[in-house]
Amino acid sequence: MDLDNVVKMKFDSGGKAPRVLVPLVAGLILFFVAFNSIVIIQAGTRGIVLQLGAVQPLVLHEGFHFKIPFVQQIIPIDVRVGKAQSDQTASSKDLQTVNTTVAVNFHLVPEEVNKLYQNVGLAYEDRIVAPAIGEAVKAVTAQYTAEELISKRSEVSAKVKETLAAKLSTYFMALDEINITEFKFSAEYNNAIEQKQIAEQNALKARLDLQRIEVEAQQAIERAKAEAESLRLQKQEVTPELIELRKIEAQMKAIEKWDGKLPTVTGGANPFIDINKMK
Repeated sequence: MDLDNVVKMKFDSGGKAPRVLVPLVAGLILFFVAFNSIVIIQAGTRGIVLQLGAVQPLVLHEGFHFKIPFVQQIIPIDVRVGKAQSDQTASSKDLQTVNTTVAVNFHLVPEEVNKLYQNVGLAYEDRIVAPAIGEAVKAVTAQYTAEELISKRSEVSAKVKETLAAKLSTYFMALDEINITEFKFSAEYNNAIEQKQIAEQNALKARLDLQRIEVEAQQAIERAKAEAESLRLQKQEVTPELIELRKIEAQMKAIEKWDGKLPTVTGGANPFIDINKMK
């Protein structure tokens, strides 16, 4: 094989390689572009559209969507109900320290997630929700005494919910439910409450005992009055005729009981005489 034939073969093989690679590269580029033009928004989420870094007014709903490759970026954000729990320390109206645990259910307003992302970002729970819970609890707790926080718990919870809902709405979030698990006070206050309850129980017992004594005394007075009235009426009805009648009734009862035998011994002013010995 001479040199001219070798050079000719090399040029022929070199010409075929570009003709094969060009369509392949073009196909890969088209596939990559097409792949980056498609976005699927999952259930329970929304898509925030960034175009060259700028947040767009359009919010993508669940399902299949197109985007401009290399120009638009889609940020998925969860709009399902979420839970945040926070431990808070506040002061009551009577300056008692109150520790409470608050659990909150909330969700992002789906149509306004782009505004939330633009103003707050994705760390909205740490930046907005937790501080808002603390502010709402402190603002409402200061309106009630420690005792009222317990006795009016449902009212306190409703006010905290109203206050917190207003705060979250300014950041495009909606409050679903709030649950104040418990109010905890200092050991000194708990001891004072216990002593107060004991004192109230003792005072109540004393009042009940006094009422019982008063009732019993009144009952005794009424019984005495009734007995006195009965005696008075009986005294008014006693006459000489009634006395004679009672004597006759007594004699009749004695006769009914007599067995017909005379007594063997009689007595009186004279000495006792045995009648059997005189026979």
